[in-house]
Amino acid sequence: MKRAWVYVLFLVATMTVPCLARPRGYLFIIGGGERDEPMMRRYVDLARGFGSGKIVVFPMASAEPKETGDALVEEMKKLGAANAVNCILTREQALAEGSVSLLDGVGGVFFSGGDQSRQMAVLLHTPVHRRLLDLYEKGCVMGGTSAGAAVMSEVMITGDEKRKAEEGKEFSTIEADNVVTAEGLGFLRTAIIDQHFVARKRLNRLISVVAERPSLLGVGIDESTAIIVRPDQVFEVLGESTVLVLDGSRVRARTGTGRRLGFRGLILDSLLAGDRFDLAARKVVR
Repeated sequence: MKRAWVYVLFLVATMTVPCLARPRGYLFIIGGGERDEPMMRRYVDLARGFGSGKIVVFPMASAEPKETGDALVEEMKKLGAANAVNCILTREQALAEGSVSLLDGVGGVFFSGGDQSRQMAVLLHTPVHRRLLDLYEKGCVMGGTSAGAAVMSEVMITGDEKRKAEEGKEFSTIEADNVVTAEGLGFLRTAIIDQHFVARKRLNRLISVVAERPSLLGVGIDESTAIIVRPDQVFEVLGESTVLVLDGSRVRARTGTGRRLGFRGLILDSLLAGDRFDLAARKVVR
């Protein structure tokens, strides 16, 4: 009888724990700046491989969402997208269950640049957000540039810091508890994305985050550069510049005077177009 009860408890436990399946979708993450035609044609081609190939643009991060979204739709159509639409949602609309129908048949979703916190203020923990996660798991392509890159990870860099910095001296220190993070869309759970990385000298802030969150890889994507994360969690670099990957899994950190961070053991890889990196194994793939 005792064995029977143990077996029943085992069945209950296995039924209540959700199955975390490996996603079948792709992530197309652009560091901002100019995007050349081959890069964006690659995104459109990937989107054709799922659903009807329809592309939905979410431009809510932009200060001018209609203009930004319309320009992105036009860009997608010129590159061969048969159906691309600009979808500007309010928080109330994203909370409505019926709004998920705008994602019916979608093959790709694209998040514009701007302010990533504006995008998340609309989408976070809504039926639309849940549908996006479901679509990614099933095979949809999730793309974005600049702020649209930042929202891809579960832990998102907001662009703010806690200390009061003079203009032009933002993130000029490596210190503890300074970089403001928030919850992102959660497509990428093992890494945190930073964008415009080399052009805007953002190494300090990503080092600060990784030193304090060693379980996360830091992926800094420069302008006119992108990574494509495959379902096997290996990403490929494409574009003109550099992707830096910071691995803090071996870091031993300490906090000194003025909350300055000292550490040892940080691993840094600088990747160029054609290079590949395995996010699960935390290493460059030769």
